[in-house]
Amino acid sequence: MELLQYTFFQNALLGGLFASIACGIIGTYIVTRRLVFISGGLTHASFGGIGLGLYTGISPILSATIFSVLSALGVNWLSKRKDMREDSAIAVFWTMGMALGIIFTFLSPGFAPDLSAYLFGNILTVKGTDILMLASISMALALFFLVFIHPIIYVAFDREFARSQGLPVTFIEYTLMIFIALTIVACLRMVGIVLVLSLLTIPQMTANLFTFKFKRIIWLSIVIGYLGCLGGLFISYYMNVPSGASIIFFSILIYATCKFGCSIFMRLQKQ
Repeated sequence: MELLQYTFFQNALLGGLFASIACGIIGTYIVTRRLVFISGGLTHASFGGIGLGLYTGISPILSATIFSVLSALGVNWLSKRKDMREDSAIAVFWTMGMALGIIFTFLSPGFAPDLSAYLFGNILTVKGTDILMLASISMALALFFLVFIHPIIYVAFDREFARSQGLPVTFIEYTLMIFIALTIVACLRMVGIVLVLSLLTIPQMTANLFTFKFKRIIWLSIVIGYLGCLGGLFISYYMNVPSGASIIFFSILIYATCKFGCSIFMRLQKQ
């Protein structure tokens, strides 16, 4: 195909692949542990890091990474305290990140920066450094899950049982929270702050229609996530619409199609 000759399209394909791997792995843990609200909080908290980066002149992605990781550790720590509810801890970092992001953005010297790339993403602008970051996170996640897959499954389904078995629950929880933060920031250029949470949940929801096994959901989520990226990429290119929204739209279309197909199949089975 002619499109494959373009460097930006090749980068988009690679970026989508590594993003699908990272989101497929960590997203399965998020959905299983019901951490979607926490992930949403970290996503919006990262906006504070972007604003800080624009204000200080350092890389917004670097500052967003630091801000998001610190927010993840803070949410996890506050949620363990008896005097702070988990949803309250999330709300603190969620609103603080958005507020600081807006303040620092407006205080940034020079012309007002264009935030659309960070809010809605553009997979066609993915660079080599973004691909390297996604690849590194994907490999680190794959290695961590390969080594600790059974403790992770125990923690995901029943933390108290995992703790009674002497498993390193605290270490696993904090490490995975950091991975969630890193994955969110790494995917910002692709789908943006507004839509990145969907990339961490919709493929898993689709995979869950076919299996309830943790490992199989991971593999299916990676495949479904990449199909969503490919479909959204072509929609974005040919219709000249934002890539982030296109990827999420196509992913939801896959989910709706699979959900409808499974419903028809179940009805036929009952007849």
